Amino acid sequence: MSKLNNKNKSAVGYYRTSSATNTGTDKDSLVRQEQAVLGYAETNGLAVIESFYDAAVSGADPVDERPAFTSMLGYIQDNKIDTILVENASRFARDLVVQITGHEHLKDQGVALIPVDAPSHFTEETPTAVMVRNILGAVAQHEKAQLVAKLKAARDRKREQTGKCEGRKSYQELDPLMVHEAKRLHRASPKTGLRRSLRQISRELEQLGFVTASGKAFGPQQVKRLVS
Repeated sequence: MSKLNNKNKSAVGYYRTSSATNTGTDKDSLVRQEQAVLGYAETNGLAVIESFYDAAVSGADPVDERPAFTSMLGYIQDNKIDTILVENASRFARDLVVQITGHEHLKDQGVALIPVDAPSHFTEETPTAVMVRNILGAVAQHEKAQLVAKLKAARDRKREQTGKCEGRKSYQELDPLMVHEAKRLHRASPKTGLRRSLRQISRELEQLGFVTASGKAFGPQQVKRLVS
């Protein structure tokens, strides 16, 4: 493992194999991954101060469901590290959607993901990456629109039955998906026990498309009501 010195920037290495055994092909794969990551780090002035290894994890599994990857997120947050090195993009995730959504999540946290065989893989705006992001955004918007339409239909039925207009709606009534996301973002890290600030939650909600009726980001007190 590279030694940390004053000229080196800290990074972590992430490795993954599909089998739980550390013999045969997978043993060679792990060694190869480590050699590739450490070689790149040494050449580029990086010091790999910690490594995380997910064994028996499919490349199609979402990154937030991987034990070692989850531990790594807590570690880099605690130690203010902003660079993760992997052998290649498929070691991070074989599924393209998991690749892009996982990378977007890291990017939102200010963390750079570098496949050492192609360092610019995640920073290049390839047509495929743009297409997948657009599709995911369209799907999320469609699901939100469906939910809004269902809630409106339910309110209309209630109004017809009671003949009364409803009072001021709570956030839960107006947009339960937004409340769900706000509470998810407010959860403490399982590794560090730390929570995002109200302003951080506001920024992330805005990135997800959840804003006030005037199109502005929620203020801290509004976020506090969302998560309470």
